[in-house]
Amino acid sequence: MVKAIRVNEHGGPEVLKWEDVEIGEPKEGEIRVKNKAIGVNFIDVYFRKGNYKAPVPFTPGMEAAGVVTAVGPGVTEIKVGHAVAYAGAPLGSYTEEQILPANVVVPVPLSIDYNVAASVLLKGTTAQMLLRRVFKVEAGHTILVHAAAGGVGSLLCQWGKALGATVIGTVSTEQKASQATEDGCDHVIISTKEDFVARVNEITGGKGVDVVYDSIGKDTFQGSLSTLKTRGYMVSFGSPSGTPDPLPLSDLSSKSLYLTLPSLLHYNSTSEELLQSAAELFENVASGALKVRVNHSYPLSEAGRAHADLEARKTSGSIVLLPDN
Repeated sequence: MVKAIRVNEHGGPEVLKWEDVEIGEPKEGEIRVKNKAIGVNFIDVYFRKGNYKAPVPFTPGMEAAGVVTAVGPGVTEIKVGHAVAYAGAPLGSYTEEQILPANVVVPVPLSIDYNVAASVLLKGTTAQMLLRRVFKVEAGHTILVHAAAGGVGSLLCQWGKALGATVIGTVSTEQKASQATEDGCDHVIISTKEDFVARVNEITGGKGVDVVYDSIGKDTFQGSLSTLKTRGYMVSFGSPSGTPDPLPLSDLSSKSLYLTLPSLLHYNSTSEELLQSAAELFENVASGALKVRVNHSYPLSEAGRAHADLEARKTSGSIVLLPDN
C-alpha cells in the first residue's frame, strides 16, 4: 500500500483526499516508479472539477519525476535505479509510487534536479510544441504570450526570446511584470490596468503579431484574435476563464487567420517524438537558456491547498508536490 491523493467526486480543492491505495507490480512493458517530485498543472484542476472526464474514483496528476524501483517483463532499456520523468498520460501522478508504461517516460539527465524535472517536463514539452511545431517561431517574429509569468508562459517568453522573437507578455500584477521582464519580455502589459489590445496595436504600430499564445480563454479570446496580423496564428491552449464563445468562420477570413487548439498527446504521440521533445527541453534547461522557477512546493498530502492557491492566482512559476516521506 502507498499513499495517494484520490478524487471520489468532482468539486473544489476539498475533494482531494489523502488515502491508501494498492499499486501492485509492473506487468509486461511497465515499470514502477517511486516519485521524488510531482508537477502541478492547471489541467489537474480541470480533471478535479470534471471539466475533463475521468471515471471516479481516480488519482489526479499528469507529471512526476522519480526513481525506477521495478521493471516488468519485456522492459530492457530502463533499469532499476534509473532517474525518469513523465508528463501527460496516464493520469495518476499524485501518489508516492505508480505503475507506468515504459514507453511514456524519459531519462532525466544527472544535471537536472528532480524538482526541476517534475515541474518542467509537461510545461516545457508544451512550450516546445507551441514554439517549435505548432507555429515555428523564428528571429523577426513578434509573439504575444498571455499569463506570461505562469508556468508555461514563463518558458514561452524565455524560449521565444532565445529564438530571436520580439516578445509581448500580459500579466496581472506588478510583481509578475517584473518576472516577465526577467524572462525576456520586450514589452509587458499589466492586463488589470491596461487594455492589452490597444497596447499591442501601439507596440506593433498597428501591424499586429505573428502568433498569440492564449492560455486564458473566454476573457482574452476575441481580443487576441484582433491583435493578429494578416495570416497570423491564434493558438488557444487553455481556458481557465471559461470556454470562448462560438466563432463564425467569417471572423477568420477577414485576415486569413489560423486558429488551432493543439494537444500535447497528438504532438508527442510516438516515443520518438516524446524523446526528441524532452531532449531539446532538457538541453535548453542545462545550458541555462531556460530558467525553471520552482517557486512553490507543498507536501503531497496538501495537494488541495496547492490547487486552491493556483486557482486564486497566488502562485507564479511552477508548483511541485513532494511525497510526505
